[in-house]
Amino acid sequence: MTGLQNIKALSLFLALIAGTARADPVPEPAAEPPVTIENIRARTGTDLSGQWRYIVDRSRLGIRKRGMQRNFPQDRPATNHPLLEYDWDTSPLMTVPGDWNSQIPEMAMYEGMVWFRRKVEAAPQPGKRYVLHFEAANYDTRVFLNGELLGRHRGGFTPFEFEVTGKLQAGSNSLVVSVDAAHGLDTIPAEDFDWQNYGGITRPVRLVELPATFIRDYRIGLDSAGRIAFAAQLDGPDSAGAEVRFSLPDLSRSWSAKADAEGRVSGTIPLPRKAARWSPESPQLYRLTLAAGADSVTDRIGFRTIERRGNKLFLNGQPLTLLGVSIHEEAIGTTPTRVLDEAAARALLSEAKALGSNFVRLAHYPHTETMVRLADEMGLLVWSEIPVYWDIAFGSEATYAEASAMLRAMIARDMNRPSVVIWSVANETPINDARNRFLQRLIDEARAADPSRLISAAMDKMPEAGGLDDGNLIRVNDPLAAHLDVLAINRYDGWYGPLTPPEVAGVRWETRFDKPIILSEFGAGALHGYRADPSVRWSEDYQAEIYRQYVAMTARIPNYAGMSPWILKDFRSPRRFHGRFQGYWNRKGLIDPEGQRKLAWEVLRDYYHSARGLTAEAGE
Repeated sequence: MTGLQNIKALSLFLALIAGTARADPVPEPAAEPPVTIENIRARTGTDLSGQWRYIVDRSRLGIRKRGMQRNFPQDRPATNHPLLEYDWDTSPLMTVPGDWNSQIPEMAMYEGMVWFRRKVEAAPQPGKRYVLHFEAANYDTRVFLNGELLGRHRGGFTPFEFEVTGKLQAGSNSLVVSVDAAHGLDTIPAEDFDWQNYGGITRPVRLVELPATFIRDYRIGLDSAGRIAFAAQLDGPDSAGAEVRFSLPDLSRSWSAKADAEGRVSGTIPLPRKAARWSPESPQLYRLTLAAGADSVTDRIGFRTIERRGNKLFLNGQPLTLLGVSIHEEAIGTTPTRVLDEAAARALLSEAKALGSNFVRLAHYPHTETMVRLADEMGLLVWSEIPVYWDIAFGSEATYAEASAMLRAMIARDMNRPSVVIWSVANETPINDARNRFLQRLIDEARAADPSRLISAAMDKMPEAGGLDDGNLIRVNDPLAAHLDVLAINRYDGWYGPLTPPEVAGVRWETRFDKPIILSEFGAGALHGYRADPSVRWSEDYQAEIYRQYVAMTARIPNYAGMSPWILKDFRSPRRFHGRFQGYWNRKGLIDPEGQRKLAWEVLRDYYHSARGLTAEAGE
């Protein structure tokens, strides 16, 4: 079954959870999106983490001029030529998952192609199927098994996979992967973006073993009437008519359904009375087991509803204000790197919890699945975003197809995560007709794929989008606002532009849209340990004063529904050049790279604890 068929097969489930939600007609995407097997981590398989050989190919000769001297997909070309200019067995080693920027000092700012190779021992069994699954690689990836090209994937933050049944050999297999981290006019994001471009195979790789017929996908959640809506899709020769068994052992509830001719099951059952709703205050998760034939898969799920009524947000029918912080997927520590394990993810989310947050904005791309699953466990609502960032090729149908694939892959991976309440389609994009059409199509796709969640985009700070057009008035003018559920505005008054922190107090807001508004970004740069008068830029005191003024400003924002200041931690960014204060770091973090808290951290903590009625212990 193809990815697009897989999406269509779950349309009944989407109708069940949608209730009265409106879904506009969706244009067919230009390319079929890559939808991967649900909950791949719970499947039987081999973790391919560890030491991989690598070859740096700055000129991309392995693609442009492949020959006997540089045929990298082959372990060793079959040739008697005396000159062979590569040898995998003596090439250097790099850890996968990982980024080359943090592992190889000479490659700290390298943005180009690297080839990786690992030997994979296998013993394929009759009647089994095998899938090679990558949680992410950045950016343009080609995968070869025993010299054969399996396929190509573009994008740095979403999963992809290839079925290798019949291609996997008994004994030793050569897995070769080329990863090109270069960005250009046709990539997402394009050439200019404000974070470190961590290149490599940055998330885990697994060789997964499955029965001939297996549970490819499943969805479970609450519909508009508060019932459990469920759906599953089988893949394999015995899919039609197979029985799919569902179990929630913590709730003493089991049921089954028979698959139709296309291997689909769907329906609703009452929510058991003893089931608790998931919330930040009580992040209750329940064990879920699905079984069909020889296959079974387990998960942990939660039940909750999220909705907009006019200009208010409601979680489980109760009013909701989103009080959180924006986070990049960069680990706390002296050497910047991607979040590579649970400890690194937990450290970031624990800082957000200590602030008193009930919400995290995972910017500006889908973060590792580990972050989202920990948010489920720790009680943090999640905004998840695709990297349609600043200016990209909005007039290109190929670029749209790539953005669409990213959106669908993000939604498919995290559809069963109760923490995720907002899908975001963009950040700070310039207003023009091509951009408006591009993002409206993405919004329609997101709603059609998942009508149970809210849709947003962080709108720009320029006057035409809601900037300070007369010096002290912010008007929410972006035409995209008419299509969104939550209006998110990025503001940097007092940092960029002429206003001083005290003058921020005079800023007023207007909106013609009866929708919730959140401050998705605001902030100021500060070097940890630099103390001065609050009027001195780059000082902790200046940053703290900006936060005080924005907290006060919230009382003047119509339809105010929350904030996610920029940003939790200082993060690496090659476009931040100031030698004394930046040194290729964006210093807007509430904590420094090593996790030391700045004064503004305390300002935000005091506001959140007061607004949510938390004690210090509850926040920590």
